[in-house]
Amino acid sequence: MSVPHPARWRSPAGWSMQARIVAIMLGLLTLLGVAVGGTTELFLHKNLYGQVDAKLDQASGAFHGGPQGPRPGGNAAESRPYGEINSISLLFDNGTVVNGGMIVGKQDPYGQPYADWVQLNSGNLARLTAVTPNGTKSNVTIDGYGDYRVMAVAFQTQDGTTGLRIIGMPLKSTQDTLMRAGIVIGAALLITLIIAGWAGAAIVRRTMRPLGRVAATATRVSELRLDRGEVELAQRVPLPDTDPRTEVGRVGAALNRLLDHVGNALEARHASEMQVRQFVADASHELRTPLAAIRGYAELSRRSPQPVPDEIAHVLNRVESEAKRMTLLVEDLLLLARLDAGRPLAHDPVDLTMLVVDAVSDAHAAGPRHQWHLDVPDEPVTVDGDGARLHQVLANLLANARTHTPDGTSVTVSVSATPEAAVLRVTDEGPGIPAELQPHIFERFARGDSSRSRAAGSTGLGLSIVSAVVVAHGGGVSVESVPGRTVFTVLLPLAATPAITPAA
Repeated sequence: MSVPHPARWRSPAGWSMQARIVAIMLGLLTLLGVAVGGTTELFLHKNLYGQVDAKLDQASGAFHGGPQGPRPGGNAAESRPYGEINSISLLFDNGTVVNGGMIVGKQDPYGQPYADWVQLNSGNLARLTAVTPNGTKSNVTIDGYGDYRVMAVAFQTQDGTTGLRIIGMPLKSTQDTLMRAGIVIGAALLITLIIAGWAGAAIVRRTMRPLGRVAATATRVSELRLDRGEVELAQRVPLPDTDPRTEVGRVGAALNRLLDHVGNALEARHASEMQVRQFVADASHELRTPLAAIRGYAELSRRSPQPVPDEIAHVLNRVESEAKRMTLLVEDLLLLARLDAGRPLAHDPVDLTMLVVDAVSDAHAAGPRHQWHLDVPDEPVTVDGDGARLHQVLANLLANARTHTPDGTSVTVSVSATPEAAVLRVTDEGPGIPAELQPHIFERFARGDSSRSRAAGSTGLGLSIVSAVVVAHGGGVSVESVPGRTVFTVLLPLAATPAITPAA
């Protein structure tokens, strides 16, 4: 069961090294940009608010009209304010507004500009009079006008009453400047991050190319079949990627040294295999002649006209029997050696259905106490192959079922066809194959418990010959076994179809 992996965008552990380097670089640039932009914004905020506070200090000393100012109902020209447009200038005498309001710009009938008061409503006046009259500056929101920087100063009038002077400067321009500065800084940071991300990805990609070539070499080597046969490890990391002065170069050089060692080991292994195969083939070939001679002399001695003692006759029978058994073993070893050497097999049309019928008939004659069943289609199933070797495959599978199951066991042989392959199954209802033996069942001289001993007539080569012959035909063989049911499945390419892949 495969373990589910989190989405790549959720788990940085699944990111490539290139993505992680670019992400770290962008993260550091973001922190640096936020720090620089925040510092700039704070400095600008302090500077602009300092300028507004300076205007408040300047206006507090030049309040037009003196401490009491012109009274309401006086001359209009004398009542006109003096100060910055849109600023607030108020004078309270014993809690009553004596003079002031919002300073606004107007034009007289002759088109000349002048400043005039605009009275503030009671809510705005309440907010302004709530400011502590100690000369400190604070921000107050004036309905309809926005935020203001306000300062209140208390004083004593000539008649001994308490007066209050309130001055306010608009913050709209200051706040707009700070907002525009923040937008510019944020946009500049965003553009910088986009450019840095694109350029950083290109630089990192180019820098990581040697590592990619090293990984590609390792991937190509990992896809080679190294378990058998002659293996040529021609793959090497390119020389420019083995510079010991760089980290990637050291990895590439180490991989090349590893491939050299593996290549030497594979060459030595292949040479040893070839020697063993050649020895087995030569020994098997040479043993055929003396074994034939032993069998001939044993047979000849039994046909002698002179009477042979019973003890000697029994010995000669045992010699002949063991010579036959050893001849079969030698023939099996010779066949495996030839298949290992890649000897080509015949490729003729073979009717697998008739082959199964003949093999089951032979098995019925050899094991009449077993129950043999056929399940074949009405139409013939034809494969390309060596008829004699395929018959040997069936004979070995049926002999395996007959030898390792008790009398009366039901054995069923079925043939079917899929669009890609012919399927041959041999199913028996015997005791099954031990689970620990199943992964090794097709290895040479594989034996399990005492039921698979030499006393039962098994050499341990029958199923290995089945596997070797089927693979030589471009097919595959597998086994599934539980107590009471064992199924051997053989897949063979149909006539004029490509070889079956291991996945199939």
